[in-house]
Amino acid sequence: MTLNQPSDSRDVQRAVASAIHAHWMMFLIEGIILVVLGLAAIVLPVIATLAFTLVIGWLFLISGGVGLVTTFWMRSAPGFWWALVSAVVALAAGIVLLRWPVSGSISLTLVLIAFFVIEGIATIFYAIEHRAQLSGRWAWMLASGIVDLALAGIIFAGLPESSLWALGLLVGINLVFGGTAMIGMALAARPHA
Repeated sequence: MTLNQPSDSRDVQRAVASAIHAHWMMFLIEGIILVVLGLAAIVLPVIATLAFTLVIGWLFLISGGVGLVTTFWMRSAPGFWWALVSAVVALAAGIVLLRWPVSGSISLTLVLIAFFVIEGIATIFYAIEHRAQLSGRWAWMLASGIVDLALAGIIFAGLPESSLWALGLLVGINLVFGGTAMIGMALAARPHA
């Protein structure tokens, strides 16, 4: 039996809906926590930016450490040197982000700017290319691409000061929207009296 059969797809959808329905309160609590953390990040974007940078630093450090251990453990496997270089780069990135989080936040902000530029250009071209098929919605996509480019320009124009607040603010906004969506999903899935 393959997973592409319609009955399997419906079974998976029913199982997911059942799990959400059974645990709607956990989703509600998680959504509320995400909204609270997001609002805190929006109110205190500098602290949120530094916290985000430190979390990314720890992720790099841990992944680099695990990568080193597994690379030496499997040193007879093909690609040993590439795996070693990858692990060392991850370790170095983690150390830099943890040792100098403000400098690290500048680097991460530059990556964010690059993301907004690429995403904005791709969205604009997608909207223009599909304006006939997307009828009225293509203008919204075009606007989204323009907003991405505007955000990249605002953050870039404010460097290096914008690197202190941009990541925290955007992570906060993301948390608020994600938490709100989770709250809405949980409330829709709660049992009806």
